[in-house]
This record gives sequence, C-alpha cells and structure tokens, in this order.
Amino acid sequence: MAGADSSTQSAKVLVVDADDGTVLASGSAPHVVSGTDGARESDPQQWWDAFATALAATGLAGDIAAIAVAAQQHGLVTLDSRGQPVRPAMLWNDVRAAPEAAQLTEALGAASWAQRTGTVPVASITAAKWAWLRRHEPASARRTAAIRLPHDYLTQRLCGEAVTDRGDASGTGWFSTATDAYDAEILALPMLDLDPAPLPEVRRPDEIAGAVAADAALDLGLKPGTVVGIGTGDNMGAALGMGLGAGEPVISLGTSGTAYAVSRRRPADESGVVAGFADAAGAFLPLSATLNCTQAVDRMAALLGRDREAVEAGGTVVVLPYFDGERTPNLPNATGLITGLRHDTTAGQLLQAAYDGAACSLLTALDQVSASGEAIAAQAPLILIGGGAKGAAWRDTIRRLSGRALLVPDAAELVALGAAAQAAAALTGERAPDVARRWNTKRGTGYDPLPADTGLRDHETNGQGTATPLITTGPWVGSSSVAWLTPVGVITSIAFGTAPGSTEQMGLVPPGAQTPNWNGCAVAAKPRAWSGLKPSWPVSTTAKDQPDAGVPNTDKGRATVIVRATCDAVTAAVPTVLPAASTHTGAAKPCTSSRWLHASAGAIV
Repeated sequence: MAGADSSTQSAKVLVVDADDGTVLASGSAPHVVSGTDGARESDPQQWWDAFATALAATGLAGDIAAIAVAAQQHGLVTLDSRGQPVRPAMLWNDVRAAPEAAQLTEALGAASWAQRTGTVPVASITAAKWAWLRRHEPASARRTAAIRLPHDYLTQRLCGEAVTDRGDASGTGWFSTATDAYDAEILALPMLDLDPAPLPEVRRPDEIAGAVAADAALDLGLKPGTVVGIGTGDNMGAALGMGLGAGEPVISLGTSGTAYAVSRRRPADESGVVAGFADAAGAFLPLSATLNCTQAVDRMAALLGRDREAVEAGGTVVVLPYFDGERTPNLPNATGLITGLRHDTTAGQLLQAAYDGAACSLLTALDQVSASGEAIAAQAPLILIGGGAKGAAWRDTIRRLSGRALLVPDAAELVALGAAAQAAAALTGERAPDVARRWNTKRGTGYDPLPADTGLRDHETNGQGTATPLITTGPWVGSSSVAWLTPVGVITSIAFGTAPGSTEQMGLVPPGAQTPNWNGCAVAAKPRAWSGLKPSWPVSTTAKDQPDAGVPNTDKGRATVIVRATCDAVTAAVPTVLPAASTHTGAAKPCTSSRWLHASAGAIV
C-alpha cells in the first residue's frame, strides 16, 4: 500500500505492509511556495512532479497494489478546459480573501453558515478565495472550467476521475455537512455565482476514486489499474492515520497549528473559532487552526540568535507571534507583538514567551473544540503530533499550560499513513480507521502531566485582549485597508474611510440605526452583540475615490470598518479623536484618514 501527503512544503510518500502497517520505504520532495503581503501560492504541476519524485525515491512503485493521496486543505486549484492550471493555486494560508470572507459571512449570517456548512467563512476557505479571484482576476475566473482542491487535483491526475471526499469538501465553504452535498444556495450567492458542474463529485468514505490511468502509470512507474483510494484533506488524513476514536484530543504542531477531535455530533460553531469539518470516515472533525506555530517560534529563535530549545522560565513578557496574520483568533491582517519587556527580561524568557503565545492559542482552540463537538474528558491524554512534538520545549510548554499527560506517536508521517490506510481499505473493503487501529499506529511515548499553570494562561489572554487593537491595523494596499476587530463589548458605532493621506468623508452610526452612505462608501452591516475573544466582526465594504455622494459602489477598493465597544474607557476616549463626538453621530465629517485611523488604535477600538 502507498499513502501520499502533499503538504504546503513538500510531498511525502510511504509504502507500507498491508498486514501490519510496517513502513517499507519512504520518499519526499520539496514544494515551492511564493507570494508576499498575504499571498501564498504554488504551481499545481510542481505538486505532481514532487509526488513523482517522492514515489520514485521509495524504489517500490511497481510493487504497489493500492495508493491514496491526502493533501493540504482549502487550496483553490483552477483548471481550464484542457485540465491545465489557469494560474498558481491559492493556498490555505493565503489571507488576501479576508474581505471576501467577511462579505460572505454577512450575506447569510454566521449562524446560517455554521448550521449549513459547519464553518463560518474565513480567508482560508476555498469559497472566499474563489470570490477573491472573481473580483481581482475576472479573466482567470472566466477561463476556469473546473475547480479542485489540492488532493482532488492529484487524485484526478492519478486516475482521471473528478472526485473528492466529504472531509476535504467540508473545507470549501460550499459543502453542507448537514446534507453531505454541495449547497446550491451558497453556490448561487452573487459573490460566487458557481454552477456545481465544475466541482468534483463527492464520494462516500467506502467508495474508491478509481484505478491508475495509463499516462499516470507511465509518469509514476505504477502498474496500470492500481487501485486509487478516495483520499482526503491533511487533517482528516492524520486522524485516520491514528485511528482516532471519538473525543480523543489532538494538537498538531507544524507550520500551522491545529487542535481537533473526532466527534459523533455535528458541530456548528457560529463564533467561527471551530471549523465543523466532516471527517474521512463518516463522522465529524471539529477543528480549530492557527497560522503561526513552529515556524513562528523558530523565527523568534532566529531573531534572538538562539537554538529553539534554549528557553528560560520566568519573566512577565508576552509574545503574540502572529507574523502571518492569524486565523484563531480571526485576525487575518494582524502582526506580531511583544509586550511586558523589562530590563531583566532575558532572551531565553522571550523565546519561551513565543512558545507560550502559540501554545495558548492552540489550547484555547481545543477548549472550543470540546464545547462544539464530542466532549473531551478533562484528564484525557493529549495526542501531540507534527514536527514540534519532537521538541522538549514544545512538549513541556503544552504540558505546563494544559495540565494534561501527552502521548507522542512514534509514526512520523501520520497524514501519509492515513492515506495508506485508505488505500488498504479500498483494496480490502475494511473501514480505514479500523485498518489504522489494526496497525496500532497510535503507539508511542507517554509523558506525565505537569501542574497546570492557569495563571500564565490568564496572563496571555489578558495580554492578547489589550494588544488586539495594536496588531490589527494591517497593511495598506493601494487605497484599501482592513477590517478592525474589537476585543470585548457591544458594537455601537461604525466609522469608515479610505487610504491614508487622503481627505474623505467619515462618520459614526448610532446603535441600531440604518447604515447610511457617505461619499459612496456603502457599509453593509448592522450592529450586533458579542463578547470575549471570539473571532470578532470582520466587516468589509467597498469605496470609490470621490464618487457622487450617496452612490454605493462595488467596483474598487476595500474601505476600513472600525468598531468600538460600549465601555467607559472607550467612550471617554472618543473626544480625543473626534472633538465633540456627539455632534458627529449620524453625520459626516471630513478628516484625514491616516491620522484618524492610527489615532483610533488606542482610543476608539
């Protein structure tokens, strides 16, 4: 059996013994990721080339009886009428579609999205990326004859079948976990305007994708007719690779971080913290992801000139390592931040604070996973996987902040192992999780719990709440800005404007009022209540430079939307930014956007 993991950074292939899961050979090859300012892209053809190289490195391609592919989730692969990529694939960690995600959420409401798809739109999901492509590259969208996910693309190259599985499909934003089918109303939204025909057929977990086609056999050295399993997304593949049972908690420490557990109950978290994915075996996989995990900590270590394990305890410093924006909490345009530095802060303490910041986000996410799906027992051992699980600093940080025992499986490539289990199931008719349990893939090293440092978690949470207005200003792109997020309270007002340095009309909307138009900025939003560090209220709108007053526009730019909370400190601060603020309620006032927006970081938000 062979299983492949086509991840963000590389292709990995395992060839295993079908009887006991023993790894007989492995191979890998790198991927190239390009992009700046929030863009992350890869050429799908190089995924195929890397897959071929990794498979050839095993030396056993000709002996394989069945194969399946798991791959990074969410990526938008657009193919033309000849099956060739229209453009590089937009990857899961491409955050340019944050405004589109916000507008999609507003179109149906967060609660409706959660009930339909299990997921409230964020920048990573495929639907938001398709909306972005239609707006920013309409010619590419018009050339698109087929839309695939990364694993769909590779599976189709293998067997010629346009198919996917329910697990990976559930990360698109247009697949309903309630009906196990594409949601026609979502596909018909004006921002998407997508017929189901370009999408792959969604097959059941007990179905196969097909058989290796002659041209793929020639490229890869496989035997024509080799069985091709249905495959899945990488997180679902890892869950299969461990043969997870319901309610067993997992944290994966990789380039990104994920917290998840298999659930028999369908999750629908309207806060958006938890993505209510389907799994690859007929149940569900509530999951919360962070964009900044091991890579962010390693970057901090490099900046400090220290080995990643050279941490020191103590100190008051807090690090929010949101170097690439963040998904949990939902701050797609956030930047990293260090606060609480003192003269006696050491480099080792600063590095440990980076670990703490990344780990606290993941553990908070795990609490939400437990609340939205199958309840996780308080004393259940935490299964720690991914490259970070090999590091003592990561293990000790997770144990100290969670108070749980750890289990670190011996298997190094769980996603590929899960795909291999799918391949075996395709050949034998077993269920893939049962194959993995028969192979005992979860065996590994246990670590005793440490006393939970709840004080530190509270310290991190408080630091995050205080710092949120300072890290969410985001980059300016042309005449566009980003959505601001408020950490607590009830939203009562909105103000908006365009690029820094320009003089535009701006104003405040009173609580519960209809949102007016000023200077062509159409704000499609209503005040709503929420609290805590939930994924906030990422509203975006459109603006046009100096259009006719009162005319809504949808063809240029993203105007900033700033929200403020009802609390004494904020109310008192308003006059320092807009003198006699009450006179501006419901009326427009000219002001310089750059000065007003930057002043508002500490005052209004």
